[in-house]
Amino acid sequence: MKAPISIKRGTVAAIFIDLQEEHRQDPRYLVEGYEKILANVQRLQAAARQNHVPLHHWAYIVDLDSQDRPFHPVGEDGKSAFSDKSDPLTEICREVAPADSEALLIKAEASAFRSGPAGDRLKASGIEWLVIAGVWTEACIDASVKDAVAKGFRVLLVKDACGSGSAAMHQTAVLNLANRLYGGAVTDTEGACRLLAGETVTVWQVEGSVPLRFTFENAALLYAEL
Repeated sequence: MKAPISIKRGTVAAIFIDLQEEHRQDPRYLVEGYEKILANVQRLQAAARQNHVPLHHWAYIVDLDSQDRPFHPVGEDGKSAFSDKSDPLTEICREVAPADSEALLIKAEASAFRSGPAGDRLKASGIEWLVIAGVWTEACIDASVKDAVAKGFRVLLVKDACGSGSAAMHQTAVLNLANRLYGGAVTDTEGACRLLAGETVTVWQVEGSVPLRFTFENAALLYAEL
């Protein structure tokens, strides 16, 4: 269902996940509509900075020398097939890179909150809401959102500031998350920017435990209605 919400100032942080160059330049891992996603992320970041909302950035880096991953895909050179520590394409895209006062956190797994102190530090600073954007929706976004909810955060998922390898992959991932986004909400970049500015905005929230049932034929329509 859709309902109006507002977010109290000082209780929200903006989270940006894996907005790296490999998703723009490596033909194996291109994100569909990435330029539009990056433009929406820029709008979110500008709204966050303007309204004194803390920004937190993550990059996914694989270091097989120090990580035990027996089934991880590797190339002919023995390095990770994606996001290898030596690959310059793991750099954050320049237009959405952290500002001087903002840290870039490195994660070695899909979720930004499965391990490490980030979640506890956010909680300790009084953060209740996480505005989440990034890639890939069905992988690192999905894992991060679910772990954030499990840690007691309310998640605002910004659907058009996330993306994946195809529209179908992205849209069905958002619908799957929407079905279980207890305590949180789904909106677009415009709605998220308004919420960061302290406005009241009508957003989609899960009602009880009754899932959105989608098919190949109606997934895109349901996604548009979120």
